[in-house]
Amino acid sequence: MSGPEVITLGCRLNAFESEIVRDHAIKAGFDGAIIFNTCAVTKEAERQAGQAIRRARRNHPDARIVVTGCAAQLNPAKYAAMPEVDHVVGNEEKLKPETFLALAGGGARLEVADIMTVRETAPHLVHGFDGRNRAFVQIQQGCDHRCTFCIIPFARGNNRSVPLGGIVEQTRALVREGYREVVLTGVDICSYGSDLPGKPTLGEAVRRLLAQVPELERLRLSSLDPAAMDDALFEALASEPRLMPHLHLSLQAMDDTILKRMKRRHLRGDAFRVAARARAVRPDIVLGADLIAGFPTETDAMFERTLASVDELGLTHLHVFPYSERDGTPAARMPALTPSVRKARAAKLRATGERALERFLKTRIGGTAQVLIEQNGVGLSEHYASVRIAGAKPGDLVSATITGIDGANLVGQIVQ
Repeated sequence: MSGPEVITLGCRLNAFESEIVRDHAIKAGFDGAIIFNTCAVTKEAERQAGQAIRRARRNHPDARIVVTGCAAQLNPAKYAAMPEVDHVVGNEEKLKPETFLALAGGGARLEVADIMTVRETAPHLVHGFDGRNRAFVQIQQGCDHRCTFCIIPFARGNNRSVPLGGIVEQTRALVREGYREVVLTGVDICSYGSDLPGKPTLGEAVRRLLAQVPELERLRLSSLDPAAMDDALFEALASEPRLMPHLHLSLQAMDDTILKRMKRRHLRGDAFRVAARARAVRPDIVLGADLIAGFPTETDAMFERTLASVDELGLTHLHVFPYSERDGTPAARMPALTPSVRKARAAKLRATGERALERFLKTRIGGTAQVLIEQNGVGLSEHYASVRIAGAKPGDLVSATITGIDGANLVGQIVQ
């Protein structure tokens, strides 16, 4: 192998940061390296990272292997002790060009600082997104909240927002490069601005970004906390067609007892109020959600309330996770359900979500969608539905008549 290879595990923010890592590594001449940007959201994610690292060493015995990301930040000694690993780099260090200049010159085996001491997040402009025609823009980093199941704040640090000027500058540059859709991402984007002068909210940032970058055609948001969606965000949904009619809510559960034990900031009724308000200002909006199955102490009745909410809320796009213990979290000390129960409940939630998605896709047949093509003639509609269009090229933003369904994809024809 020659140039550096970056392997991304985990969330959209990791995908964004992997492009920063790739750029720094290339500029540093860090050739012959495999860099793993790891995830720590579940034990399974860490297990898969270990497998991938060992496989990479077998396949590339002469490569220099670097491990970074959340798993490396939380437990650097574990990865430094792996014989397959040459360097371990922290979440803050991986974003600095000097880190990769040092690694290219031999570098330290372990470069991981205390993430909780970091107080600012600088804007990072990324020029390539692994073949995508949508670009990600990081608007904040870290989280000030302490959900009982979540270890991520200790891997990412506290909330740190990128000043709006940096977000606008990045977005303008990406539009100039030909990107037609930007996704605002972070760990907890609804906390955006709480650490900035004047405390601008996420909704205010969205409105100002769209006003200052009129040439941006589509704007999308990553996961939203239903307890912290501000008035300006709903106003932007109502008035700005370039803000896509698709919201992904970080619900996690829909039973009040479990939500309290999770130390979430919303209750079941709050989720219904957010959904109703979103539909009132944008009737065609589509809702997705993150849901955890089998949280400690979850009874059958509690789970059934979460399961029923998929249809009651009209959720379309689900991300479902069986609960996974994380050492150091309060939930890990709570009475646990068996892994088989967690997996069974997760499977039931996923099956319900698949049926909900199928119902939604059927409602689109005969209608028109605006589709941004990514690869192989497949792109995303404004409602986050995957659409296959024969003859469409990557980067095209086309109006298409929806003619049918092919698996999880809609099928469309370009409107001439």
